[in-house]
Amino acid sequence: MSSDVPDSNAPADRIKHVRIEDEMEQSYIDYAMSVIAGRALPDVRDGLKPVHRRILYAMHEMGVSSNTAHRKSSSIVGETMGDYHPHGDSAIYDTLVRMAQDFSMRYPLVDGQGNFGSMDGDPAAAMRYTEARMAPLAEELLEDIEKDTVDFSGNYDDRLQEPDVLPAKVPNLLLNGSSGIAVGMSTNIPPHNLGELVDATVHLIENPEATVEELMEHVKAPDFPTGGNIVGRDAIYSAYATGRGRLRVRAEYEVDREAGRIVISELPYQENKARLVERIADDVNEGKIEGISDLRDESDRNGVRVVIELKRGANVDVVENRLLDHHLESTFGVINLALVDGQPQVLSLKESLQHYVEHRREVVRRRSEHDLAEAEERAHILEGRLKALENVEDVVELIRNSEDRDAARDGLQEDFDFSAEQAAHIVRMQLGSLTSMEAAEIQEEYEDVQDTIDYLEAVLASREKLDGVITDELREIKDEYDDERRTNVIEDAGQVTHEDLIPEEDCVVVITEDDYIKRMPVEQFDPQNRGGKGIIGADPKEGDRVSKVFRANSHDYLLCFTNRGQVYRLKTYEVPEMSRTARGKSAINLIDLDDGEELTAVVSTDDFEEDECITMVTRDGYVKRTCATDFENILSTGIRAAKLEDGDELIDVEVTDGTMDLVIASEEGMTIRFDEDEVSEMGRSARGVNGIKLTGDDKVAAMVATDDDDDRALLTVTENGYGKRTLLSEYRPQSRYGQGLIDIKTDERNGRVSTAKAVTDDDHLIIISERGQIMRIRAGDVSQVGRNTKGVTIMRLDEGDKVASVTVVPSAVAVEE
Repeated sequence: MSSDVPDSNAPADRIKHVRIEDEMEQSYIDYAMSVIAGRALPDVRDGLKPVHRRILYAMHEMGVSSNTAHRKSSSIVGETMGDYHPHGDSAIYDTLVRMAQDFSMRYPLVDGQGNFGSMDGDPAAAMRYTEARMAPLAEELLEDIEKDTVDFSGNYDDRLQEPDVLPAKVPNLLLNGSSGIAVGMSTNIPPHNLGELVDATVHLIENPEATVEELMEHVKAPDFPTGGNIVGRDAIYSAYATGRGRLRVRAEYEVDREAGRIVISELPYQENKARLVERIADDVNEGKIEGISDLRDESDRNGVRVVIELKRGANVDVVENRLLDHHLESTFGVINLALVDGQPQVLSLKESLQHYVEHRREVVRRRSEHDLAEAEERAHILEGRLKALENVEDVVELIRNSEDRDAARDGLQEDFDFSAEQAAHIVRMQLGSLTSMEAAEIQEEYEDVQDTIDYLEAVLASREKLDGVITDELREIKDEYDDERRTNVIEDAGQVTHEDLIPEEDCVVVITEDDYIKRMPVEQFDPQNRGGKGIIGADPKEGDRVSKVFRANSHDYLLCFTNRGQVYRLKTYEVPEMSRTARGKSAINLIDLDDGEELTAVVSTDDFEEDECITMVTRDGYVKRTCATDFENILSTGIRAAKLEDGDELIDVEVTDGTMDLVIASEEGMTIRFDEDEVSEMGRSARGVNGIKLTGDDKVAAMVATDDDDDRALLTVTENGYGKRTLLSEYRPQSRYGQGLIDIKTDERNGRVSTAKAVTDDDHLIIISERGQIMRIRAGDVSQVGRNTKGVTIMRLDEGDKVASVTVVPSAVAVEE
């Protein structure tokens, strides 16, 4: 070749210049459609993904049917992989295993022998140890596949043919459901009861204009293989009407109040039983669920049985509803997405059944055409045989005198006007078939074949007759395979919060410096006389001390303020209830505290009214008021309540209404009272204004809100257990940011002021020491005296121990108890 002649095969001539974004877009679309159509989504007609279809067809080709012996799973996987599905054997085997699990498939398509896994998440044995064969219902999906009922395509190497879809005598898409994740979309179709689906399909065939509501008269709801209960009907209707919905699926259980136990017998679909038991046990150990003494899994081959034993005196309703909140209910998100003519579509119940009916019409039509062709061919042969019998002597003579078979065939066609097929058949006939009995049988068969032809022609000529064939076959399927529903539908009583079943009671909540927290019923502490030592109310670990005690109702929403000016929201009953001697649970499990952050004040949001404020005071004497509505939406990580100077801490909080006076007590026994209007409302991020002028190392101990009509007294308690009551009216109002008046003497005997509270004579006080001693007394037992006095002994403390906190039980609550 001359060197100046261009080489058209040169590599440069074969290079195409394309924009990279165009190539990326097209390549990604090609990949996405390959995953969508070839792997992840089921076909609306037979409800199968390619891997399921190929496994079943491979078993069909191997002759592994429901009435043959089981075959090694490895053999089935090998045939499927080698002939139809060129992917990993583990993916094929996992699919085979799932089709054999009666807890995964409502109607298993594979009959497995050996270990095929369990509800505990145990994997199946290796494929070399298990055996399988088709389940009877799988054969219904494949029936008539050899009658040209569906299209076939070449397999991955064009060596064999595989079906594009199975004839599917049952509506398998909804029958067994499907789940899968494609590119940019996913499907999650729940399984259903066969009898209900058949009834709905028949109803749709007979009433093409039927609505979803009418179809739901037959299809009540999904029917999961593991049973359980679906809560509420609205979500079911949404799923059937739109193809999308969120179903709440609840376990089936029995509460035995006399024996004090809860027995779980059915689990939500796809729930791992072993993991469920483990999660319940973890919540019990962490104190999230109280009142459970024992937890046992007594499940066997006969079904699920998980026994939860309750402690004596435990509130069964509370335990039950805690379990419902966190463990015994799950959500099944319905996405009825399937391939329709190769395109993904979200389908309603009616649309799903309509596509299935159209598929069955096509299958029955093609089958009828196939059977008609065979029947006509057979009738043609039988006509030739009957004609030969009418001329039997001449026919035999012609065949006997012919040189060979070809000559005989030609002679029959020429002399008797037989077709080529008839002549060939007659030549192959045996003499024994020329008897009169054989002639009668041929005549009878011919009449039967003629009746079949008439029937098939009528089916093909009439949509009504064709639909009648479909409905008859569906009813036969129902008679053969129908069973009872396993999943019940129960009415939705509302969102499961169960707060109304949690006992409403007044509690004492105890917090330590290391942020251990617990609650105890107030009635655990009987009133004592002033000057007593009290009883053990907490047992802090070595190096820890009790820092706060407060009273709250178990149903209250609490705003929990920390020393760093953050605020968190917490439900009282979320604090674990523990015994008096228990240390408590780390508060970090309930609220997101940082290192060194401590709870210093708690306010119940049930006390809020319109136009009220949260008024705060810091240890360095700053005061601020913020509108209570600013604390309505609190994140789980908390929000800022006040900006603090370095070294300052938030110390106390009161709810005020703009008409009150604020009384601030210092650790050195000074007290100031001023109108709250002197503190303007400000945002959450503000620092506040000076409330009291502190001298030396004095710090704020507490704050009280009062008004002119308040007949309560100011209770002041020192760290060494001494205290007094003085009427609030004795504290004359002053201007903000003064030194105030002497309230109590803080000498060596009394120690510094621990806290101050506003009380009536009938209120009860719960006092706790740093070492966990707790005491309940009547406020009226503390002497009422004037200002600037030393007070009396309220609580007798061990050497080195100090009063940590005081909470007030209002007189109305104390009287009820």
